[in-house]
Amino acid sequence: MSRREPAFWYPKGRGFSLASLALLPAGFAFDWGGRVRRAVTVAKRTDVPVICVGNLVAGGVGKTPIALAVARRIADRGGNPFFLTRGYGGNAAGPRRVDAMSDTAREVGDEPLLLARRFPTIVSPDRPAGARLAVEEGADCIVMDDGFQNPSLKKDLSLVVVDGERGFGNGRIIPAGPLREHVAHGLRRADGVIIVGEDGGVHALIRQHLSEENVLTVGLHPVTEQPMDKKRRYLAFAGIGNPDRFFGTLRSYGVPLADQISFPDHHLYTEEELASLREKAVSSHAALITTEKDWQRLSEDARAQIWYLAIEATVNETDRLDALLDRILKR
Repeated sequence: MSRREPAFWYPKGRGFSLASLALLPAGFAFDWGGRVRRAVTVAKRTDVPVICVGNLVAGGVGKTPIALAVARRIADRGGNPFFLTRGYGGNAAGPRRVDAMSDTAREVGDEPLLLARRFPTIVSPDRPAGARLAVEEGADCIVMDDGFQNPSLKKDLSLVVVDGERGFGNGRIIPAGPLREHVAHGLRRADGVIIVGEDGGVHALIRQHLSEENVLTVGLHPVTEQPMDKKRRYLAFAGIGNPDRFFGTLRSYGVPLADQISFPDHHLYTEEELASLREKAVSSHAALITTEKDWQRLSEDARAQIWYLAIEATVNETDRLDALLDRILKR
């Protein structure tokens, strides 16, 4: 189960696309389907505060590192946060608590495995059922990684993550563009917005809907969990929403790249693909390196031969984050 975003979602320059234009009716239907679902669904409440870290576009915006940063902030304040996620890419029906040592990406998805290495994590396509299990397991706060458009569980605080550079793409709804809903509609439901990376102009747009004290910025920086020799070259590969960001991060960290290879988001690597990557690395006199999320999708044998670079998010305005958290955690 993997996907690759169309090039016309994030065009260069004005980027007029006949394909996007032809898909506008499908985008209109997608948008109205989401609106109807949110209008008729009665959100269920849980006994603990629920924080949603979501986005308005399909694909990667750096949401998972930010969700982890929010959970760390809650834990630093004495809380016991649990993650709740759908488990995209996994086949587990749930609800179930993820075991980072024994579960696989095929069972629970790659992001839940990554999250479960840091905090207790529940996988459940049925969000209310997953929330109940989290409370039974001892959660005093639930952090939803994604689910902003899912109306089944009452959210006490909704934070929308935006890629500062790519923004909202061509501004159209799936499949004509990357948006899951119109920007104005989504921002009206958000309590705060978190901009990732350099601001390419989205800040001014967001300020039309939220006050400045509810807009945060974060930086993503690499964290080495394995000893890395920067004197050798690496062949980088990634199957995430925005592989170019990962490749750029490696370069900014001083990692020499022999090559870079992109795969669709959430791609499950075959043995043939991994063998091909190893052959290319050997011919380039390089070692293989990938993202921490991709690393979760590899077999134990493959992991032993491949490096990964973990990414952490640092919130620049911790006082604003604390003010948002205070709205619900001091009740």
